[in-house]
Amino acid sequence: MPTPDQIRQYIADGLDCQHLHVTGDGTHFEALVVSSAFEGKRTLERQRMVYAALGDRMREEIHALSMQTRTPAEYGG
Repeated sequence: MPTPDQIRQYIADGLDCQHLHVTGDGTHFEALVVSSAFEGKRTLERQRMVYAALGDRMREEIHALSMQTRTPAEYGG
């Protein structure tokens, strides 16, 4: 069963993030992902980028992931 720290590392390994916070209980996770890579992208595109960073883990290890995706400007205010 993955930990929030592992999920955080999986995302960080596949996506350049300025801020990344993950919480969860081993089955359900919540993530706040802040990345300049999200500039000009819609919400669905941003989520797909996070899912791509997680790869097969999304199907095999992670049962539920709720996420907020923000650019640094959106996160900063």
